Amino acid sequence: MTHPTQSQTQKTIFISTGEVSGDLQGAMLIEALYRQAAAIGITLKIVALGGAKMARAGATLVGDTTRIGSVGIVESVPFILPTLQLQGRAKQYLRENPPDLILFLDYLGPNLSIGSFVKRYLPQVQTVYYIAPQEWVWSLGDRNTSKIVEICDRLLAIFPQEARYYRDKGANVTWVGHPLLDSMQAAPKRDRARQTLGIPGEEVAIALLPASRRQEIKYLLPVMLEAARQIHSRLPQASFYIPLSLECYREPIAAAIAQCGWRAKILPGSQTQTAIAAADLAITKSGTVNLEIALANVPQVVIYRVHPLTAWIARHILHFSIPFMSPPNLVLMKEIVPELLQDKATSANIVREALDLLENSHRRRQILADYQQMRQALGELGVCDRAARIILQ
Repeated sequence: MTHPTQSQTQKTIFISTGEVSGDLQGAMLIEALYRQAAAIGITLKIVALGGAKMARAGATLVGDTTRIGSVGIVESVPFILPTLQLQGRAKQYLRENPPDLILFLDYLGPNLSIGSFVKRYLPQVQTVYYIAPQEWVWSLGDRNTSKIVEICDRLLAIFPQEARYYRDKGANVTWVGHPLLDSMQAAPKRDRARQTLGIPGEEVAIALLPASRRQEIKYLLPVMLEAARQIHSRLPQASFYIPLSLECYREPIAAAIAQCGWRAKILPGSQTQTAIAAADLAITKSGTVNLEIALANVPQVVIYRVHPLTAWIARHILHFSIPFMSPPNLVLMKEIVPELLQDKATSANIVREALDLLENSHRRRQILADYQQMRQALGELGVCDRAARIILQ
């Protein structure tokens, strides 16, 4: 029997992702990759574009992408140069240090650029796309989809609809399920969470989740705080908790709260799951966090706004239209949770929906029943380890 040499058992993976959600998903996958590599005797090195969570999980960062994310045309302008600089740094690193495998995680524009570079200059390097961009929802044509299929040797889908869409477009697809199923196993139960935060039984706890991007502080936080102030005037027993997605948002959020003239408790990002678990209701931006809230069985009101010019261009020039924006609604393609987008995201509409979810027991029961159906559509536990085993093959 021959034993593999050190060089045969030492592998390098480069991961490219962006924004707060990519950092979270990337960190969970990195932990699973190290677990699975140890189980089969591979010494693993992981290098990445990502954030602090991925670094703590064991990745060496080439660049931090968590603070340069945006949604929208106008909103993306300030981030063009820093994004191009990071892409350039990543490409230079890859050219000088070709890994055994490159893994793309969401992050559409930059990953298409890096992927095209890899296919041209490093064709021997295997590529995997995990958590592919939601072209099956947002696509304005087949151009980006074709590029995604072209740059990846394997695509690991987290939604059933995503798997079907990319398979129909010619990708080599495996549906692994949604990784939040794994991370939510460690989330605290409601009673423990309320005890941790010191929330008495009679208090109505409302979690506010306004921002994982700086633009959302500008466009979502003011209307969310005004709605919260109005809710508090109707329900004096209500209290409000704002977990931070990034610590750098503490100061602008605290300033906005002070300007409103009432109190909300700001929590560190490490207590996000605790704040959600403790809540009777969440008022939240659209994004991955909507799934966390749904998996914690907390009713939610989802809002989103972009710059008015972005909205006008999308509506009148690009004729952009989507069935839903929040992931829980997209999973079942029906309105599980209320969505208030752009002009509908007013404080009056938020208050109306929030109070109905707090006071209408029938509607709460329906949302919780829909959450259970949604959970079943997300797959089985062990998502990250399944994905890691496929990647290490």
